[in-house]
Amino acid sequence: MARKSNKPQKENIRNMPDAFIENAGIVVQEKITETLEKNYMPYAMSVIVSRALPEIDGFKPSHRKLLYTMYKQGLLNGKRTKSANVVGETMKLNPHGDGAIYETMVRLSRGNETLLHPFVDSKGNFGKAYSRDMAYAASRYTEVKLDPICNELFRDIDKNTVDFVPNYDNSTTEPTLLPAAFPTVLVNANVGIAVSMASSVCPFNLAEVCETCIALINNPEHDIISTLKGPDFPGGGFMLYDEAELKEIYRTGRGSIKLRSKYNYDKSANCIEVTQIPYSTTIEAIIEKIIELIKTGKIKEISYIRDETDLSGLKIAIDLKRGIDPDKLMQKLYRMTPLQDSYSCNFNILIGGMPRVMGVREILGEWTAFREECIRRRVYFDLNKKKDKLHLLRGLEKILLDIDKAIKIVRETKEESEVVSNLMIGFGIDEIQAEYVAEIKLRHLNHEYIVNRLNEIELLETEIKKMEDILSDKKKIRKIIITELKDVIKKYSQPRRTMFYYKNDIIKEDVEDEIPDYPVNLFLSKSGYFKKITPQSLRMSGEQKLKEGDSITAHIEATNRTELLFFTDKCQVYKSRVSDFEDTKASLLGDYVPAKLAFDDEELLVSMISTADYEGFILFFFENGKAAKVPLKSYETKTKRKKLANAYSGKSKLCGIIYIREDSDVLLKSTAGKVLIFNTALISPKATRDTIGVQVMTLRGKNLLEGAEIADERIMNGLKKYIVKNVPAAGMGGKDLIEFNQLSLNEE
Repeated sequence: MARKSNKPQKENIRNMPDAFIENAGIVVQEKITETLEKNYMPYAMSVIVSRALPEIDGFKPSHRKLLYTMYKQGLLNGKRTKSANVVGETMKLNPHGDGAIYETMVRLSRGNETLLHPFVDSKGNFGKAYSRDMAYAASRYTEVKLDPICNELFRDIDKNTVDFVPNYDNSTTEPTLLPAAFPTVLVNANVGIAVSMASSVCPFNLAEVCETCIALINNPEHDIISTLKGPDFPGGGFMLYDEAELKEIYRTGRGSIKLRSKYNYDKSANCIEVTQIPYSTTIEAIIEKIIELIKTGKIKEISYIRDETDLSGLKIAIDLKRGIDPDKLMQKLYRMTPLQDSYSCNFNILIGGMPRVMGVREILGEWTAFREECIRRRVYFDLNKKKDKLHLLRGLEKILLDIDKAIKIVRETKEESEVVSNLMIGFGIDEIQAEYVAEIKLRHLNHEYIVNRLNEIELLETEIKKMEDILSDKKKIRKIIITELKDVIKKYSQPRRTMFYYKNDIIKEDVEDEIPDYPVNLFLSKSGYFKKITPQSLRMSGEQKLKEGDSITAHIEATNRTELLFFTDKCQVYKSRVSDFEDTKASLLGDYVPAKLAFDDEELLVSMISTADYEGFILFFFENGKAAKVPLKSYETKTKRKKLANAYSGKSKLCGIIYIREDSDVLLKSTAGKVLIFNTALISPKATRDTIGVQVMTLRGKNLLEGAEIADERIMNGLKKYIVKNVPAAGMGGKDLIEFNQLSLNEE
């Protein structure tokens, strides 16, 4: 077999047209920025401008195409038709699959309950916006027509009120906007995700929006919040009324709204029934979260939860265990589940093909300008129609002045095609007028007809003058807008569904209810190491691990909910909970308190006090012989502050801290070897934490108070001679204290 030569192939390639070989097989390097600009940017702009963001009439292109198709099908006043018919017809305007179009219809329908004022009157199963799993039926099973409120969307659309453009294959035309007679852009929720931007417009009550728009037309400085109380969601529920946040949303178009569910308590069944949930969540999401919390042990008050939603509406039933407070449980569920959720606002709307984030005042201003243009075009359309009719009647008027002459011209004209031209010559009228006259029936040439036509001329002149006045006066156009808005309020307004709750209505939940409670042993070392050990772990442990030279100074039996106060040498106290520390073992060093609680530089721990109820007193003893008795309640704070300054007086150096629940005997010892025992009832408590207190031990010269400790029964029996009945007292020499092996200063 002969080898094929490459030469003829090259000659053939040379002889081919350039169009076939240009850039063929050539790999060209291109900057990624240029590729993005040529390929990605057109896509991004298409999504932003033609798909994801609503325009000033309140609709995205998919919504507008669907509703206009239904309008052209006569579904505004006619009977319902199968959804499949509408979907198929809409594909002439919307070049997407039937699934996407039908899903758009579902969200616009009354049955789905997505919109505050639905645009589609539906029959059949359209699912529910508040349920993730409740699917809608296929389009062949459901029926639809336009809701009566759509009369306001298409009002005078056939009078050139808006621009029309060809559809994607130039077979028909469609409107660029709908001439909505009320601000639909704020009445129904609209959420869209474009490329690099998004839109989230919350719904407002129809009457409140219209009233606010009227007020702004009359007074541009109107206080919006006085008429627009707040968003109104289809699912109802309650909204936290935060006036400052609402004003910020109204001003900037951005912010967050906190929503919570509505519930009632059935005492006979010991059951909470949730009947309204936040707009941004679903039944399934709520139930799944509650079940998760029950499984992890974070919620123990619920015995059973079920979905009881039926034809009568949404209902989540929560069975409670015996003795549970339903209101406190709901506060916990609000905090931990989607029963309370937030709706983020981002009023990003297309204006003239450009996305803009606007506040309510600016949106209503843009809508008013848009509506003014619609009315101006409508009036201009009607004006031209009436001028055309007046023009015809002017020609008829000339004919009616001499009917016999007109009849004579017609009778004497030999050919029909010359009738119009002869009438034009005979009466000095134009072709359009002559054509109109020539078409008048012989039966109309009577006195009544003539009089009525002449009267109609006067009426038309009056109406034309009125329309010209409207076109020349912006105030009159705005009066028409106000009249139409009031008409919309009268026909379609409905009571507010979302009610308000206020900050002072929130029941403060006791956080302790969530902290597991169990017995623990607390250990504090001299150098500031803290250990929390359970009794089981302590029984199985050996010796306590400590740093070299360190020792245990406090051992307290408490519970995991106990509160701790750590006093420092800087007259400060750091507050914490036992639950803030992890369970540990004796074989570990534990938590270093100054690091754990973020002590100030060079600040040292002096003493630790534990309490569960803040009952009792703290005794502060100072080197100058004074003592302060401060109620422990003075250290209780409602705001859960972690650090308190001026915890005790700094006028004299602290030499001892003792906590007592009730008055007790205390033993004091000075550097001079003097000892006295007194009962704390001799000291009056002081409400001020940093009080220096009263003198309890009289000191001479450079002697100082060395230490203080509780005098237990053993000490009292052996050292009764040191007991004093009044303070201050000097005390007595304490040589016999050695027999009792007393604890050193600050030991507990």
